[in-house]
Amino acid sequence: MSLVRVKAPATTANMGPGYDCLGMALDVWNTLEVETLEAGEPVVEISGQGAGELATGRDNLVYRSMEFLFKEADQDMPVVRIRCENDIPLARGMGSSAAAIAGGLVAGNALCSQDFSANELLEMAATIEGHPDNVAAAVMGGMQLVILDETDDGRRLYTIPINVPPEMRAVVFVPDVRIATDDARAVLPEKVSMADAVHNMGRVGLLVASMTTNHPEYLSIATQDRLHQPYRQPLFPAMKVIFKAALDAGALGVFLSGSGSTVLALTQGREMTVAYEMAEAARQASVEGNVRVTQPSLRGAHLTSQE
Repeated sequence: MSLVRVKAPATTANMGPGYDCLGMALDVWNTLEVETLEAGEPVVEISGQGAGELATGRDNLVYRSMEFLFKEADQDMPVVRIRCENDIPLARGMGSSAAAIAGGLVAGNALCSQDFSANELLEMAATIEGHPDNVAAAVMGGMQLVILDETDDGRRLYTIPINVPPEMRAVVFVPDVRIATDDARAVLPEKVSMADAVHNMGRVGLLVASMTTNHPEYLSIATQDRLHQPYRQPLFPAMKVIFKAALDAGALGVFLSGSGSTVLALTQGREMTVAYEMAEAARQASVEGNVRVTQPSLRGAHLTSQE
């Protein structure tokens, strides 16, 4: 009998211009407890976000991620009881699936006799998730720049941490309305103009430089995007007015978190004013939701105890 406890963070991806290549962990956590059993069927218990909605058997994403790791290790998956206490909202662009994957892999790694490295866990997570930006931050923590290099010899992920100023905070408005990732990807065009590509390339560079050199004055420009947010606007029409309210209230930069519907504003002060104005703009647009102030997390999914 073994018992492991794991915490996995929420994440924000894209951060405006960095479509599928930038992600950042947030100080909002799902907690996971996995207990091995001698026999029987696997059990998954869920409280908090997703209770009554998420799968509670072998189809659960935490379970499937653990199972994936054991297959990679060429070992039999033990019978387990999984308890999930979720604080990350579902289908809101805050990486709930990435947290489930990262948490399941870390828990499985603790129970497996083969100890996989963080990079190996990231490769597994990206394979399960299908895109690497959220899972890179969920596994590694902090802000991560990640790219997938595919050649005739195979595929490889390259990831590098981006320093975030310690005073940086994140104000998130989480609407009640959900946006499924598949729906948000379906509205994107297959081709974009050279002008839009250049626009985003420059802003990704500026965003990384602004963070690493602590020049927050550039973030309002550096978080602009032409590759995905304009196409997702019809899925969440209030996005623009919430963006404007955040910037007018003193936010350094603002963007759609992942594929939405959450809107995230970066701040260094005036957090409560920004939060109030974002919520008020949403209310005037007849959008219900809640707002919270958090901060980037330097830690990714990690083991908190093992018995």
